[in-house]
Amino acid sequence: MTRKQLLRSVAIAGSLALTAVMIPGSFAEASATATKQIRGQGADPEDAALAFDSAAYTTITVTVDGRPMNVRWYKEICYVAKPVAAAAQQSGGPGGGSTTIENTACGYQSMNVFVPESAFDDQRAPIYFAVNNAGWMASYIRASVTGGASYNSSTSNVGAALKAGYVFVDVANRSRGLIGADGTAPGKAPAAAVDAKAAVRYLRLNDAAMPGSAERIVINGTSGGGALVSILGASGNSREYDPYLARIGAAGIDAKGHSTLRDDVFAVNAYCPITDLGNADTAYEWLYNILGTRDTTGENPSPEDAAAIAARFPAYEKSLGLRNPDGSALTAASMLDTVRKEVVRSAETYLKADPAHTIPQLGEDFVITSGGFGGPPTTKTYVNDWIDVDNTTDKVLSVDMTRYLAFVATQATLKTTPAFDAVGVNGNTTSGTETNLFGPPTQKYMNYTEYSWDHNDVAGDGSGIDDTGLTWDQYTRKPSTTVDDQIHLIDPMDFIGTAADTAPNWYVRNGTRDRDTSFIVSVNLDRALEADRQVEDVDYQLAWNQPHAGNYDVPEAMAWIAKVVRKAGNPLAPGHHG
Repeated sequence: MTRKQLLRSVAIAGSLALTAVMIPGSFAEASATATKQIRGQGADPEDAALAFDSAAYTTITVTVDGRPMNVRWYKEICYVAKPVAAAAQQSGGPGGGSTTIENTACGYQSMNVFVPESAFDDQRAPIYFAVNNAGWMASYIRASVTGGASYNSSTSNVGAALKAGYVFVDVANRSRGLIGADGTAPGKAPAAAVDAKAAVRYLRLNDAAMPGSAERIVINGTSGGGALVSILGASGNSREYDPYLARIGAAGIDAKGHSTLRDDVFAVNAYCPITDLGNADTAYEWLYNILGTRDTTGENPSPEDAAAIAARFPAYEKSLGLRNPDGSALTAASMLDTVRKEVVRSAETYLKADPAHTIPQLGEDFVITSGGFGGPPTTKTYVNDWIDVDNTTDKVLSVDMTRYLAFVATQATLKTTPAFDAVGVNGNTTSGTETNLFGPPTQKYMNYTEYSWDHNDVAGDGSGIDDTGLTWDQYTRKPSTTVDDQIHLIDPMDFIGTAADTAPNWYVRNGTRDRDTSFIVSVNLDRALEADRQVEDVDYQLAWNQPHAGNYDVPEAMAWIAKVVRKAGNPLAPGHHG
């Protein structure tokens, strides 16, 4: 049995089946009862320290769709009993400098809770749980709801959630790039997933005392955040995380290290998830080399590396054993046609959604406006040479995949090779890839894929054959090796289909113009979810003409949330959860 197989079997054996606690109907009574229980004799002292104070809020007023609304703001709640202290100066400031943070004690393990007035005494309301870490970077505490601000519920997920009466929660978390107070990097994997689970556990611990229902947690994230909510949604109640949760004083871990609370969630709202990192390079290079896209667009600086990495994809895809909706096997041989069909479905869905929607005819121009960070938006035109549509019948007549992938790579330059684990490869020490998400906290980075490990040539970085004298296979077979554990514990594909309590509801979107990860990653995620008997509702699409972005379809996403919430029924029903 390989190490990965062993870890997977542990995930199966370790799933918890805890009974839901009955929740009192009266909020005031519930708050007093819960506080008494948490602080009562024999209670875990760490859980007692995490009791929610229902009176510790500030009332702010916002405007949603032109109407004022009072919102209770519970500010910067530390959701763990033993937070990891951060340095006051963090990297990533303006111009690549540094940023000074105020909350060094718990600024990366806190949550802001915003309760709209309609939910002040409502313990049935869903909790909209937002993570805010792009690129798998650490996320300092933020406040998406600002006093005096105006929100449009048709374009703002924040405004839409408040208008719907949902409790809105901004969740900070450790991850890559975080500088600890001791100078180390305490955000290495699986810290982000562990923190997200700890935040869910805090909500469960205090469910009776807080507005909203911890049985209706809807998690939302984009890019690295989309990946984070994917692993959080996939790995509910897996005991593999318990030691990590215990170290930070997460709620519901008793003195013997046993879990007494659940951390599964109700629904996942994931946009362009940068996930399955251990295999993301192979999926990326295969997609953009199989039809010569890198060569066509002049974006192939390392052709030998690209070809060698891409060659690993067929075996990986076959190992997943996934199937398409028609029952056919999803393999490298069928992948391009699978992506083509998803593009067709995306375009036709867009056309049918509104009579005013049209797609340029062949030879006409796509006009694409992109918003620049810190700068004005730019508008460019691209000749449509790849999709032939009949706008009168809302039908796609054909898609030229070679030209389509070239279009994607032209409107946004492809990533380097390797796309996600480039640091240390061919002398590269400046890449911003996810390599620094892995390794011990005392080490700047560690290669986490076989190809990059075996091709690391930066002496003294502690990674690769050159420094360890071991190939990837030899290194990961060592009992003391932890990088393979790190990869596993942030990969939803390792938990979907096991006995881990995977969320029953999933809404996943990936833009048809998104070149930040391979379309293959979201397709595989969807097919794996569809095969998991625990999963009841999967709403997956490539979002028409969208780039690497999220929350661009607020009305549709919120309607889907309302639908699954309505279908699930009353979360306060005796013995009912999930």
